[in-house]
Amino acid sequence: MRKISLPVRLALLVAGTMSPLIIFASVIIYRGYEKDRADASARVLENARSIRTVLDAELRRMTGGMQVLSMTDSLRSGDFDLFRRIALGFLEQYPPGGVVLVADRDGRQLFSTLSSDIAKLPPSGNIEMVRKVFESGETVYSNLFVSSVLKTPILTVEVPVRVDDQVVYDLSFAPPMAAFQGILERQRPSPDWTISIFDSEGTNVARVPNPEETVGRRASATLYAEMFKSPEATFETVSLQGVPLITAVARSEVSGWIVGNGIASASLTAPLWRALAITIAVGILLLLIGVGFALRMASVIARGEAQHALLVEELNHRVKNTLAVLQAIASQTFRGASKTERDTFDGRLGALAKAHDLLSQEKWAGANVQDVVNRVLEPYAILGSPRLRISGPKVPLTPPRAVMMSMILHEIATNAAKYGALSNEAGTVSIDWRLVLEPAGERLRLTWIESGGPRVHAPTRKGFGSRLIERGARDQLGGSATVDFLPTGVVCTILSAVG
Repeated sequence: MRKISLPVRLALLVAGTMSPLIIFASVIIYRGYEKDRADASARVLENARSIRTVLDAELRRMTGGMQVLSMTDSLRSGDFDLFRRIALGFLEQYPPGGVVLVADRDGRQLFSTLSSDIAKLPPSGNIEMVRKVFESGETVYSNLFVSSVLKTPILTVEVPVRVDDQVVYDLSFAPPMAAFQGILERQRPSPDWTISIFDSEGTNVARVPNPEETVGRRASATLYAEMFKSPEATFETVSLQGVPLITAVARSEVSGWIVGNGIASASLTAPLWRALAITIAVGILLLLIGVGFALRMASVIARGEAQHALLVEELNHRVKNTLAVLQAIASQTFRGASKTERDTFDGRLGALAKAHDLLSQEKWAGANVQDVVNRVLEPYAILGSPRLRISGPKVPLTPPRAVMMSMILHEIATNAAKYGALSNEAGTVSIDWRLVLEPAGERLRLTWIESGGPRVHAPTRKGFGSRLIERGARDQLGGSATVDFLPTGVVCTILSAVG
């Protein structure tokens, strides 16, 4: 058998070394792509859930405001002139374009914030929803339909108006469509994402991008075939514009509407092919350089083989001497060392290997007390400012204290809406805070006083809310909280550290 020459053997050695590295790098890149794809699938589902949570919170806020409206005496008594001022105040918290309507059982519109001329009001454009409200006595969220007044596609939140446990009116709120579009624009992570809100029949209610071309159209065929199979799912679809997407859907338990969002598959595959192309190109270049270097080395080796042999012998000699020196140094170093000393040395090396950790701290923008109070009481602002008296200086709170103060006030306000001063038509709440000087330093003292509500009876046991207030004030606010159940109304005093 003919012996292979040294240059050929070196070239094969370089090729045999580089080829597995190129293949290995390509496999690593593809594995990274698969992981990125799995992460992207989890991310789109998490984003769909997040948008659904925001959408549900907004719908609950709308519904809560509508339910408060439905209990006003002016509406229940049919005094629509007085009710108009209240309804217009309700609309002020939303962008322009919202409409409040009142219809009877037959779908005849009795009131509209758009016009005071009842004779000109057409019948309800969604009589089925009106009937459903009267039959079920529950809140109903409509699908997209064309308004008989505005002549544009709208959605409605419809709540029953009861008098003596009988549904007498259908109170309907058509929020501005920009409110839903704004949710998507704020929640869109990047331009590669396509996000939509669909009604329960799969019709686009809001969408980014291209809302003008897609709102009112049904979901793409690939998405429509999958979106109703499960409350939450992730799959591959093609958008209405023909763009392949990794898509996730999440159905709202509040309204039955569906949030769908997806990221363009190309945003994952394009980096994959680019990375593979770069890896292969660099690998081939290095292979060519290696082969060229191997051929040159083979030529040098062939011309100086005798000198090479001499150098190898010299190198072997030096290696043996170096090993001997290392052996002597180790013997001298550990001759008198105890196990404790060796362990101490090992421990120091271990400590050095673990020298630094990277710490990442999220930076929050703090809030002042008035911001916290206003945010908590926002759902009750429809009751009117005379019933809510808020006063106090600007006092900043750190993010953890702002969060805990919000939780405590939310608990108190919820109890007031259920059992206290905010549960009837005449009760009032006064919230006042000021800075006080105590032995431990300056403190914030906030007082919540209810009056005019139903007669108060102290609870027989402490629930989770009471424990939340007491422990939250103690552990998070660095102060205390007391709740007094006076016959005239609840009085809560919160003491908190400042800052």
